[in-house]
Amino acid sequence: MYLAHNGVVRGSSRDGTPVAGMDLSYDTARLRGAIASIEDKPGVVAVRAWINEGRLAVGDDIMLALVAGDIRENVIGALQELVRQIKTEVVAEREL
Repeated sequence: MYLAHNGVVRGSSRDGTPVAGMDLSYDTARLRGAIASIEDKPGVVAVRAWINEGRLAVGDDIMLALVAGDIRENVIGALQELVRQIKTEVVAEREL
């Protein structure tokens, strides 16, 4: 099973406030650590992630994440955890 996530810059924040774009940076070492922690999960056979950086416009890719594994339950949980770690521990973003 392969499961992918493609995060893009939305035109509004979660509370509905209009957004013109965002400034995004990330910590490479923390990204490697997040990937390694997901690779150690049961049933996971491969993990890849790419994060965009700099000034991003609405519609630009923020991140691409992919998890491959044996069964749906293992892969879904692993992808959710990977995206959570990236959003909370790896990236620094500021909406414009």
